[in-house]
Amino acid sequence: MTETVLVTGGLGRSGRWIVDRLAEEYEVVCVDLDHPGFEIEPAPNVDFQAADLADRGAVFDLIGAVDPEKVVHWGAIPAPERHPGGTVFENNVLGTYNVLTAAGREGLTIVQASSESAYGFPFASEPFLPDELPITEAHAFYPEDAYGVSKVVAEDVAGMVTRRYDVSVTSIRPSWIQYPGEYACREPDNLDDLAEGAGNFWSYVDVRDVAEVVAAALEADHAGHEAVHGVAAENYLDRSTEEVVENFFGELPADSAIDGDDGALSLAKAESLLGWRPDHAWPEASDERVEPPTLYTE
Repeated sequence: MTETVLVTGGLGRSGRWIVDRLAEEYEVVCVDLDHPGFEIEPAPNVDFQAADLADRGAVFDLIGAVDPEKVVHWGAIPAPERHPGGTVFENNVLGTYNVLTAAGREGLTIVQASSESAYGFPFASEPFLPDELPITEAHAFYPEDAYGVSKVVAEDVAGMVTRRYDVSVTSIRPSWIQYPGEYACREPDNLDDLAEGAGNFWSYVDVRDVAEVVAAALEADHAGHEAVHGVAAENYLDRSTEEVVENFFGELPADSAIDGDDGALSLAKAESLLGWRPDHAWPEASDERVEPPTLYTE
C-alpha cells in the first residue's frame, strides 16, 4: 500500500517542487493557507487541504484526519524583509510547534525546513566570518533576525519532539534556493559585488536538489533529531572559495580547509547520513529550461 505524506507549504515556490517529486513515490496531501479550488484537477497522487498552521486545533484535526505515515513541514514565512519581525517569528514558531507536535504524537517520520539562516550569516547587520570553513552542522548559531532565530527554535522543537515521542526528525538547512533557468545568484549585481553574497559565502542550491534531499530524508534511518545541509557542491562565482573569503574579509578562519570552488557549507553529513549529493550546478542549470510544476490542471 502506498504511503501518504503530508506536505505543509506545498503551494509555495519551492514547496511545489517537493510535492511534485514526492508524488512519484507517495500519495501527497499538499497543505497551504488557501485551497486552489474544487474546479481544478489535481496532479496524480496529489490532493489539497487548506489550513492555518498557527491554528493548533486545525493542525491536530488535519493530521488526525489525513492519517499520514510521514510529514514534511515546509510552510513558513521564508524571509524577514517582507513582514514585521514579530509576525515572522510568531508564524514560523507556532506553525512548527503545532505541526511537529501533532506529527510526533502520531509517531510519524518528520522532515522540516530549517535554514542556513540559523547560523546568523545571511541577515546579519554586518557580514562576519564563520568559525570554520567548510561550515559543518555543528557550527554555533548567531542569528540577529527573526527568521534565523525562528529556525533555531524550530530545531529546538524538533529535539523536544524526538525526546518526548521517540520519533525521528530531519531538519534540512537549505542555502539560497535557485530555479532552473532563473538563477538570481548569477545576475550581474551578485557577481560583480561580492558584498551581495557575503552573507552566505556565495552558496546556493537548485530547487530540484532540495526536493531530492527531502525525499532522501524521508527514507533515512536515524534516531532523534539530525540537521543536514541542502546546498550545491560549489560556490556560484567560479572562483576559489578561500580566495574570495580572504579577499572580502581580509582573513580566513583559523580552521579553514576548502578545495578550489567547493561550497562554504559542508556536504559530508548529508552524504553520510542520507546518501545524498546535489545533481545540479550553475554552469548548466542557470540557463536550463524546465517548466515548474503546477500540481493541477485547470
